[in-house]
Amino acid sequence: MKISLQRTNDAVHFEGTSDSADVRVHIDGSPSIGGEGLGVRPMELVLMALGSCSALDLVNILKKQRQQIDDVKIDVKGQRREEIPTIFTDIHISFYLKGNMDQAKAEKAAELAVKKYCSVHDMLAAGGVNITYSIEIH
Repeated sequence: MKISLQRTNDAVHFEGTSDSADVRVHIDGSPSIGGEGLGVRPMELVLMALGSCSALDLVNILKKQRQQIDDVKIDVKGQRREEIPTIFTDIHISFYLKGNMDQAKAEKAAELAVKKYCSVHDMLAAGGVNITYSIEIH
């Protein structure tokens, strides 16, 4: 696995690419270090990585359980400590599902997706981050 970052301005705006897809991700720093709001911040990418890793597994598990998934939305909220480095201490993932599905199966799928299959979860949890999740079905 390999990614590349290329600076795109005289400040701290970077464009990220990977070998796995022809997609560009824009990354920028906070205004305090010269960021101009031209991309997501690195720590936001960490939350996106956790949320998307869990979501991919959740959808896959629900499909294998033959549950009807009409829509999926995920919110991920992280709390960071004050001292530098300002790492995450707590992260909560909120899964919002729409479709005709069994509540118990969806809850089990979420547990497996987050705690068993998501490698991003395991890396963060190994570093001491407290990760929780909730699931709502509409």
